[in-house]
Amino acid sequence: MEIKTIKEELNSLAYHGRGIIIGKSADGKKAITAYFIMGRSENSRNRVFVEDGEGIRTQAFDESKMTDPHLIIYAPVRVLGNKTIVTNGDQTDTIYNLMDKQMTFEQALRTREFEDDAPNFTPRISGIIRLEEKDMNFAMSILKSAEGDDSSCQRYTFAYSNPLAGKAKFIHTYKCDGNPLPSFEGEPKTLELPNCDIDDLTNLIWENLNEDNKVSLFVRYIDIESGKYESRIVNKNN
Repeated sequence: MEIKTIKEELNSLAYHGRGIIIGKSADGKKAITAYFIMGRSENSRNRVFVEDGEGIRTQAFDESKMTDPHLIIYAPVRVLGNKTIVTNGDQTDTIYNLMDKQMTFEQALRTREFEDDAPNFTPRISGIIRLEEKDMNFAMSILKSAEGDDSSCQRYTFAYSNPLAGKAKFIHTYKCDGNPLPSFEGEPKTLELPNCDIDDLTNLIWENLNEDNKVSLFVRYIDIESGKYESRIVNKNN
């Protein structure tokens, strides 16, 4: 599989939609995740990330301009014990609630489908990081329509044990720009994770997202041994 730098990948498309990056730091000591949102409509762009307990949520930047909170307002990141959940929708809560009842990540997502935003039928993308025995593993999922036909839901889960240091997997909602927007295809992409601190990585991602379409970015470094973490949030609307 081709391995790209973050700069190369983010500059390869003007519109990735929403994206999740998960990997292990170059020194092998940190689990790293990033989640970003992009938007083409005024409603999508009228958002910011804010802290919410151990996770984050979206909220309207200007409440007077929010026309439809459906699919726009949700908690992208929640923490359940040794697990960090990252998604592009309210399936974060589904995963959290059902895993808390001893269901698996995959079982929880079988209760959900792609978004009901015809004609795009935006995929639901999800990720989960587990810290176990002084190491990490993670999984990613995409729920998408069958080539744009909303009568069929296709479900894919990708699991990564003992992930390689200095590498990350990247999944995003759309293959490219278009009308309707074509869904992401294939396995999550492999990216190089540079040996840098959280601020440098945050800047690297933010600066290489399309200027017109980027909305918000969340980055978290989790110490694999202790579980302690530090996070950064960047919002275009300040």
